[in-house]
Amino acid sequence: MKKSKNISLVFNNKMYLFLIPSMLFFLILWVYPVLQLFYYSFTNFNGINYNYDFVGLKNYVKIFENGTLVNSVGNTLIYTVIVVVFSNVLGLAVAMALNAKIFLKGFFRTCAYFPALFSAIVVGFIWSYVYMPGSGMIANLIEVFGGQGSAFNPLGNFHTALFAIAIVEIWKSFGTTMIIYLAGLQTVDESLLEAGRIDGCSEWQVMRFIKLPLISSTVTINVILNVIAGLKAFDYSFIMTNGGPGKSTKTLMFQIYEIAFTDQKMGRASAFSVVSFIVIIAITAIMLFVMNKREVEL
Repeated sequence: MKKSKNISLVFNNKMYLFLIPSMLFFLILWVYPVLQLFYYSFTNFNGINYNYDFVGLKNYVKIFENGTLVNSVGNTLIYTVIVVVFSNVLGLAVAMALNAKIFLKGFFRTCAYFPALFSAIVVGFIWSYVYMPGSGMIANLIEVFGGQGSAFNPLGNFHTALFAIAIVEIWKSFGTTMIIYLAGLQTVDESLLEAGRIDGCSEWQVMRFIKLPLISSTVTINVILNVIAGLKAFDYSFIMTNGGPGKSTKTLMFQIYEIAFTDQKMGRASAFSVVSFIVIIAITAIMLFVMNKREVEL
C-alpha cells in the first residue's frame, strides 16, 4: 500500500505564484513611476512634449537657488507641528473624557468622530464660509458681541493663514486620533489605576505615570499618522487659499503641484518631489527612532 504524501502549503513552492499578481501591480504602479520620477528630475520635461533634453542637476540647483524649497519646507514643518501637537492633545483629552462613565457616551463619541467622515473638499468649502469676512459664521458672532466682523479675515492675512488652515486639519483629524486613543485606553487594566489611587496618586499622577506609559504605543501611532498627514498637506492650501496670501500657505505638496501644472515644468517638479521624498523619509525615520526610544524609557 502506497503512503500518501504529506502536502504542506508552507514548503510548497507553488504558493509563491500567488504573489505574482500583487508584485506586478506593485512594480507597475509604484516602482516604475518612482524610477521615472527620478529620471525626469534630470530633464527639462514639461509634461506634454516628449522632446525633452537631459539637463543634469540644473533642476536641483534651481529649487535651492530661488528659496522656494526653504519656504515650502518651513511652512510644512510649522503646519505639521501645529497639527501633531493640537490633534494629539485634543484627541487624548476627548478620549479620556469619553472613556469615563457618562450619559449618552456613544452619542458624544459619534459626534466627536463625525468630522472625519467628510472629504477634504467638503471640509475646505465649509470652513471657507466659516472664515469668510463680513458674512461668515465667526464674523457674525463677532458682530453679535459688538466687534467688527468685516475686519476678521484669517485666510487673507499673511501671518494667520497657515494657522487657519491648520485648525481645519485639526478639526477634521482629531476624531480619528480620539478613536485610536480610546481603543488604547480601553486596554488599560482598571485594577492598576485603582492600585495607584490607593497608593495616594492624584488623577494627574495616575494619568502621567500609569495611563500614558501603558498607551505609549498608541501615542506613537497617532504622532506618526499626524506627522505624515502634516507633511503631505495639500488639500486646504489649494481649496481655501490657493497657496496665498503671498507664499504663506505653500506647502511642499502644493509647491510641487504649482511647478508641475501651473508652470508646466514637470522636470523641476520631479526634482522637487525627489527632495521632498528624502525630507519626509528623514523626518519620519527620526520620529520613529525618538518615539520608539521613548516607549522603551517609559
